[in-house]
This record gives sequence, C-alpha cells and structure tokens, in this order.
Amino acid sequence: MTVYNQKSGNIKVFHAFPALEEGETYAGYAALIAGHELPVPAPDTLCAIGTKHRKVEKGRWHLFTPRHKPEETLQGHLTFALKYEGLDLAVLNALFDDIDPQEVANIVRAEPTGAYSRRIWFLYEWLTEATLELGDAQQGNFVPLINDSLQYAAAPRDSKRHRVRNNLPGTREFCPLIRRTEKLDQYIAMNLSQAAVDHIGKTHADLLSRAAAFLLLKDSKASYTIEGEAPPHNRIERWGKIIGEAGQRKLDVDELEYLQSIVIADSRFIMPGLRIEGGFVGDHDRTTGMPMPVHISARPQDLESLLSGLIETYQLLGKSDYNAVLMAALIAFGFVFIHPFEDGNGRIHRYLFHHVLAEKGFVPKGLVFPVSAVILERIDDYRQTLEHFSKPRLDLIRWRPTEKNNVEVLNETIGLYRYFDATKQAEFFFECVEETVNKTLPEEVDYLTKYDLLNDFIKNYIDMPDKLVDLLIRFLNQNNGQLSKRARGKEFHAMTDKEVQAIENKYDEIFHRGE
Repeated sequence: MTVYNQKSGNIKVFHAFPALEEGETYAGYAALIAGHELPVPAPDTLCAIGTKHRKVEKGRWHLFTPRHKPEETLQGHLTFALKYEGLDLAVLNALFDDIDPQEVANIVRAEPTGAYSRRIWFLYEWLTEATLELGDAQQGNFVPLINDSLQYAAAPRDSKRHRVRNNLPGTREFCPLIRRTEKLDQYIAMNLSQAAVDHIGKTHADLLSRAAAFLLLKDSKASYTIEGEAPPHNRIERWGKIIGEAGQRKLDVDELEYLQSIVIADSRFIMPGLRIEGGFVGDHDRTTGMPMPVHISARPQDLESLLSGLIETYQLLGKSDYNAVLMAALIAFGFVFIHPFEDGNGRIHRYLFHHVLAEKGFVPKGLVFPVSAVILERIDDYRQTLEHFSKPRLDLIRWRPTEKNNVEVLNETIGLYRYFDATKQAEFFFECVEETVNKTLPEEVDYLTKYDLLNDFIKNYIDMPDKLVDLLIRFLNQNNGQLSKRARGKEFHAMTDKEVQAIENKYDEIFHRGE
C-alpha cells in the first residue's frame, strides 16, 4: 500500500523546503512525489495540510486547513492537486509510469461522471498513449482540463471520449506550463504591444527607420556578447539582418539548422545540425579535463521527438489567442533547454523571441525589440532564470564522461525537457519586453531626436563634414557633454575655444535640459 503522509525531512527532493512541523502532512503533489518516490524536480511550491484554520505560506509550502485534507488515496491526492495546484505534467507523467493502470480505471468506474475523475482519465491516456478498458463517457458536462485561474490555457480542443476540453498549451511531445501570477497578469494588462504601436505612431518614419537599424545591430552584438564572443562587424551585421527577417519564414527543423549555419560561420570544428553526441553547458576541470556541467542537454536520441513537439506546440499556439510574450518564453526557453546543436543554441534561442513576437503581430512592422541588449544588461538575472530550470535536474540525470570529455547520459530524461514549469522564465522575459517597450525604444527615439537638433546646430555654426560632426557628437556623449583634451588636441585641434564652448553649451541645452 502506498504511504502518502510522510514528513518532508525524509525525502531528498524536498531539501529546499522547510521541515514540516508536528501534525502537518503532505497533500497533493507533495504526497504523490513522496509516496511514489518520483524522480522529478521539486515544483516551486508544494502543499501540505496544516493545523491552523487558515491558509498559511511557509517558505515554499502552502499550508491548507484541516478541512481541506484529502483522503489518503491516489484519487484523494490527485483530486486535491488538480483542484488547488493545477497541472504538473512532469509529476503526473512519472506517477502514471509507476502505478497500475487499473488504479486509474477504478477511479473512473467509481465516479464515471466526476469532473476530476474524467480529467485524471484523460491525462493518463494522453501522457501514456495507452487506452484503458473503459467505454467512452456518455454523461457529464465538458470540463476544461486547465483551470485558467491557476495556469494560462490555450484554445480548447474537445475530447469526446472523456468529455474534457483539452486546453493544454502544447502537445504530448512538448508541453511546458505557466502558472498564473499577479506579476504576469499585471504585465498582460499593460498591453505592451499597443504601447509599442503608440510610441511608433508619434515617431517620424525616417527617425523610426534609423532607430530600428541601430537597435538591430545593438541586439545582434549583445547576443554574441552574452556568449562571450566578439566577432567581426560583418558577422554582427549579417546576424542582425537575419533578426530583422524574423517571423517571415516558416519555423521548422530545417529553418533552425539554417539559422545555425548563419550563426556559426566556420563549421570545421563542429558538426552542424542536430547533435549525435551528448551535450552540456559548463566547464572542464583544469587538471583532469572532466566535464563540470551546470546544464546537461537532452539526449541525442530524444532530439527528433522533442523538436517536432516544440514545432507542433509553436504551430498550435500560433493559431490561438495565447499571449504572444508567454508563447515566446515557452518556445525560446524550451529550445535552449533542449540544446539540440553543438553550438549556436543561445543565439538561436534569443532569435526565437523575435520570431514569435513578429509572427504573432506583437512587434510593429519595421521594428526589432533589442531584447538581447536588455538581457545583457540583466545578465545575472538571465543566468539565474536558466539555472532555475537546469539546477534541479542535474541531480536527476545520471551520466559519465566520454573519451572526448563530453557527457553520456545513462538514464531516461526526455520528460525533463518535455514538461516543465516556465513561470520564472515567462516573468523574466516579460520584464525584458516591458523595459524594451517603455524604456529602450523611447530612449533611442529621444536620443536620435536630440542628435538631429545638435547635428543641425553644428552644421549651421561650423562648416564641418558629416562624418566629423558624427564623431564630435559621439565624443561629447562619451564625456558627458565635454570635449576631452585628447580630442581637442587631435581630431578637433582646428576648433577655437569659443566654438567648442558654444557646442558644449548647446549639447547641455539639448541633452541635459531637454530643450
């Protein structure tokens, strides 16, 4: 008989959670993970039954009141989880692999019209691809699979067999989920897409075109910088051009491989296309050369299934009204966690942000959001967002080093990349989009407006070539509106003190006092 009421101190997977106190017991997913010793990452939060008659949060625990206590059965804890915690497909997938199918069939037979029993039935058959010996449901209203007060749902597709509306934002092969949070609801309510359109509507077409060109290069350069690379300018321009075309071509595996060929100019030292060996992100021990991974990539034999699932999910969400920023987070972070290529994954991951936003019509035509530039400014938060996925999974992946000092994964891991909670990633990406729309884009347009004012003043004041005027303004920007002694002694030695003073005063008027 499965025991569902163990204490948290006995289970390694709950090591980051505070210990439960006397009288407090597991509920929902916590009970299922502990009772079946499921090899899954611990969810961000778990539930337990407390001793107080009010709900309490204790670290990552949500303590419910004694009246919420479920029956100590598979059905009791599954029902509690679906009702109060939403769907955790990673837990459910591992659970259904561990139990006898008859346990699920018995739940359905006991409550053939029950809303939760039918959801459990659907989830079992959907995840396992096995059909239970049960006749199709004949009664009961169609019920949504995802409770949209707990998680963000996609457009529903009816399953007549279970009388369930499948509103999962993905397919069996790839289906991350995002919890509904106050932060995400606030960002969605900002209607950032319209805010971007409003900014552009106030901007002259020529000015917008110049801003877009600059932001394109800025984003391309930042994406390489994040990877610790400083390629020649022509490579930055070439990748910037590709970013500018985001959303215009069909996204499939061939397209992803084409993007890799653009990112990696010299493929002599890597094998292009999908990996045929293991992969990891991290360092090597200086003495032994042993891998020291901070992230282990999906196994090469799983890549075809994972990527086809990612593409199908992208197509599914693209046809629905699923929020564009949430969709971009699911697809782009899902891709980089799978890490299908030997090299180029990070830059393609950030390209996918652009692609999804452009194709969903979030980004106004002629404009690229420099999200990579914003990510670069928030690089520590970005790394923590990536580690939030990778770190809990390292303990669940068994691997050994290869002769090439790579990693070879020894256990089944595909579920770790198919089903994950992308809430932290979605919140981070929405923060970047909000900063881009409300700060980066207006600041660039504002800068160009002021640049033009100073440019016109200098040309009317001194007969100077365009290139030299541009250099002068850049030098002033670099030195807070003052022309350095070095510049005055070299490039601008012919200028008089009076001319320099006049231009510095005008710079101060335009850039510092906003005149």
